[in-house]
Amino acid sequence: MNILLISQCSKKALTETRRILDQFAERRGERTWQTPITQAGLDTLRRLLRKSARRNTAVACHWIRGKDHSELLWIVGDASQFNADGATPTNRTTRKLTRHARENHWHTLEVISQLACLAALLHDLGKACAAFQARLRAGQVASRNLYRHEWVSLRLFQAFVGVGADDASWLGRLAEVDGHGPDDWLRGLLRDGLDPAARQQPPLAGLPPLAQAVGWLMLSHHRLPVAPSDKPEDRLGKRLDNLHPALLHDVLDKIQPGWNERPSPASAAEIAPYWQFSHGLPVADLAWRKRAARCARRLLDAHHPAAGAWLDDPYVMQLSRLTLMLADHHYSSLTDPTQRRGLNPRYPLHANTGPGGELKQTLDEHLLGVAWHAGQIAHALPELAEQLPRLARHKGLQRHTSVARFQWQNRAADCAAAMRARSREHGAFIVNMASTGCGKTLGNARVMYALAEPTQGLRCAFALGLRTLTLQTGRAFRQQLQLGEHELAIQVGGAANRQLFEHYQELAEQSGSASSQDLLAEDSHVLFEGNDQHPLLQRLAHSRGMPALLGAPVLVCTVDHLIPAGDSLRGGSQIAPMLRLMGSDLVLDEPDEFDIGDLPALTRLVFYAGLLGSRVLLSSATLPPALVQGLFDAYLQGRRHFQRNRGERPQQPPAVCCAWFDEFQHSQHDCAEPDTFAHAHLAFAQRRHARLAAAEPRRRAELWPLHLPVGAQLHEALAAELLRALPDLHHAHASRDPISGKRVSFGLVRMANIRPLVAVALALFRLGAPAGLRLHLCVYHSQFPLLLRSAIEQQLDGALDRRQPDAVFARADIRHSLDSHPEADQLFVVLASPVCETGRDFCVDWALAEPSSMRALIQLAGRVRRHRPGAVASANLRVFDHPLRHFAHPNQAAYCHPGFEQTEPAAYRLHSHCLSELLEPGELDVVDARPRLLARKPLRTQTRLADLEHGRVQDLMCAPEASKPLTARELRSGKRHAGPLNAASIWSLPRAWLTGVLPQQQPFREQTRPEVELCFLLEEDGEDYALHQFRPELSPAHKPYVRVDGALLHRIDDAQLRGQGISLWGQTDYLAAVHQLAEGLDISPEECARRFGRVRVAQTTQGWAFHPGLGVYKVG
Repeated sequence: MNILLISQCSKKALTETRRILDQFAERRGERTWQTPITQAGLDTLRRLLRKSARRNTAVACHWIRGKDHSELLWIVGDASQFNADGATPTNRTTRKLTRHARENHWHTLEVISQLACLAALLHDLGKACAAFQARLRAGQVASRNLYRHEWVSLRLFQAFVGVGADDASWLGRLAEVDGHGPDDWLRGLLRDGLDPAARQQPPLAGLPPLAQAVGWLMLSHHRLPVAPSDKPEDRLGKRLDNLHPALLHDVLDKIQPGWNERPSPASAAEIAPYWQFSHGLPVADLAWRKRAARCARRLLDAHHPAAGAWLDDPYVMQLSRLTLMLADHHYSSLTDPTQRRGLNPRYPLHANTGPGGELKQTLDEHLLGVAWHAGQIAHALPELAEQLPRLARHKGLQRHTSVARFQWQNRAADCAAAMRARSREHGAFIVNMASTGCGKTLGNARVMYALAEPTQGLRCAFALGLRTLTLQTGRAFRQQLQLGEHELAIQVGGAANRQLFEHYQELAEQSGSASSQDLLAEDSHVLFEGNDQHPLLQRLAHSRGMPALLGAPVLVCTVDHLIPAGDSLRGGSQIAPMLRLMGSDLVLDEPDEFDIGDLPALTRLVFYAGLLGSRVLLSSATLPPALVQGLFDAYLQGRRHFQRNRGERPQQPPAVCCAWFDEFQHSQHDCAEPDTFAHAHLAFAQRRHARLAAAEPRRRAELWPLHLPVGAQLHEALAAELLRALPDLHHAHASRDPISGKRVSFGLVRMANIRPLVAVALALFRLGAPAGLRLHLCVYHSQFPLLLRSAIEQQLDGALDRRQPDAVFARADIRHSLDSHPEADQLFVVLASPVCETGRDFCVDWALAEPSSMRALIQLAGRVRRHRPGAVASANLRVFDHPLRHFAHPNQAAYCHPGFEQTEPAAYRLHSHCLSELLEPGELDVVDARPRLLARKPLRTQTRLADLEHGRVQDLMCAPEASKPLTARELRSGKRHAGPLNAASIWSLPRAWLTGVLPQQQPFREQTRPEVELCFLLEEDGEDYALHQFRPELSPAHKPYVRVDGALLHRIDDAQLRGQGISLWGQTDYLAAVHQLAEGLDISPEECARRFGRVRVAQTTQGWAFHPGLGVYKVG
């Protein structure tokens, strides 16, 4: 290609840029270069420019494609030096010169800045106490604090403000450099543990409004206060079983030391050092007093309609806290004296220590330094979004598709573009309910690209629930959109998972089974690189993983990376996701597939997305109406706060731009109230319901009656039932191998729990297959060592890719299995846990399912004939009429773990467990998303399985309605409605977000049982393996792999997996799998086992059973 390079650099950047460009191209002028170059050479040039880029770097690269046509490829550095086409300005500007953008749209920026600065000056005053200074000098921490330094700081501030003072009083004293002395901070100090009055006067209870806001910032700059447990042995923040929602009413008045640190019994002599200040306080320092006076005067001058009620404004308080946390985090990390301010080595008090335990920053320097950086960060916030990299002029996302199955994407993108301008002011909430196989992933990207400003480009985070699905989505974007490492970041929790995924993808590329077509000419794009010298980004550069999470225009991640924006009890992990939401839109993929206990955390994320200005898209074909409504309500409440602080018309409530898409239709409404949205969503869902009813049936289901004994023979009897059911399904839906002529089918048997699944697998081997049939059995669940699970998934992904139906017969493993056995009928059966329902692109001929919920049945049905259109005449999905738990645990809830049934309350206890009594006529005739789309009125949660799910989701997502209005007298007395905590509590309970009680009581991905991480390591001779427990809390020097007693590893003998007409399909030798993977990754087998031989299982004292073909499960 022939390229033209334009440099708009200045100062030293111009010299450095010329040095690099001169090596690749010939000069055509002072700031112009031209040369023919290969794509590899162009990538190298761009990499070198990025590596040397600084504040004044600005280089544009144009591709000269013809005599009269050129195309902008990329810009490195300051994109504002060029327009959208890469042209340089000639005495023109698009900026508003009359008023700066921050003055127009950041109505409360000054308050945010001054609150953060004043809290920064006060936040670590408590470190002046004798106890903290002694701990610093001790070199290592021997035990927990009795009182944390932020609590001591808050008590000092309380003493300064005084009893009964208003905000003008204490601000007036602080505004005078000589208006206060150290005695004003110590006189009246209430010492917890020593003064009886301290218990009756919580520090935040008696403060005036602005002082409360500053005090909350001081208290929460490390961790949010959480409800304490009555049990001294419980860790701080543990979920409480007996917490009453009324605790969150007027919650600041109830915060005691136990909300900040777990209490410990101590004597008065042990407590006293926490309230002794032998070296005085930093408030005596003149520089501190001058800075505090300046902050106080500015707060006194700040006039706003909401003045005095800042604690009711989550936008102001959360951004103030973010500013304070980031400034504290950054300044505490500085070790170079030239980067620090106001060094005072003779000052006797210190704030922190270095890596070796040496004293580092003095306390006065630290407070002033954090305050200065807080001011810098606050005033850099308005420019953050425009300084971050963006993806623009992407032809693959702009181009309309001509494929009939994907043409709904064209209509969706056009609809999004039409509401672009309004969504910038009012926000956007979009619902994509297109069916499986219609290209929702790429369609979502096209919609969000159309929503973005064309001259600025796309910034969007795609959040998913599963690591495997995240990696697959990231790979799809990388291949289909040709996005490189600077445009696309993929963030998953486990490095080992990603390494294995990429290893198998490389093997697929080498074998020619994955597309590697170069789409650059069709999908070229411009990356506006942003300014990595932005004051806020500079303060995050040293944090691991921060550049990817913030810098990439397109982020594909597990939702765990963004949940801390609204769920982090410890403040540091909240910084990055909040900044991401401030400058990026959000796509939530398959939000209905999360466990019902995770929905409150997901709702808090959507609330913060609205609060911080993001636009949100939900993507799933099976979204229940209550979930959509609950997430919209949260988004609307958050957006209202955003509007008051950032809107062009702050007094006007936002009319959120809402849109609905599927493969049949699209709809758009502006919704300022929840009821408006509910009516619009219902109308769309009804139309979709009707279109699905008229579609050709690809999955038909029928019930399979079970009559099983209770007791030891349960699993044997179920295996016998499977062997009766499989031949019928096989004969009805088998295809013929074009080489051998044998009849072959691929099926999926879904069971709810792992231990019964393995027991049934062993029973199948004991019973053997029916005569004339060969059964190839693959067991698949979550409790395999990582390398084995990854190998199973890659094997199934390949074999169950039926886009070309006969391609499977050419696969080496399938071919070997077919040729090794003479039977004319061969069944390849996956016996799987619920992990098969989501995240895997399987296409099977038929399925047999143990029921858990309507959602699970619909998701499983989506794996039947997934890649093959066309109607079916006979049932290709059989469903047991009872779950196995009904027989194993009679007279208890059966549609649970997984499922929605509960023993208590009785409203969620089903009257019958027979599926024929729990389904409406026709719900099994054709299995699709219709039962999830609409909720019946009234719901019959005790007699209908679909209604049970709708009822549980409604109660969790919707704000509880007060059964009886409170009288005026009750309101004056402080009484409040105390409905149960649910997902709506984040916005329906005033000031609940000021504490960590909601994430404490509604944690994301809660572990309900203790787990351990096991690892199968090779013995020294490499001929066998031994079970170890991985203990990451142990340092590498102490070898975090602790050998487990050999008696606790119960190895299942290979003889138990040999049966008449049945054989394992897949890897059955752990050592062989380790050596094969080690060779592929070019590492030692020992290292391979350490990295990839791990598995998380339930903790037990009786041990674990293991076989490479069956996985690991708890014994007893």
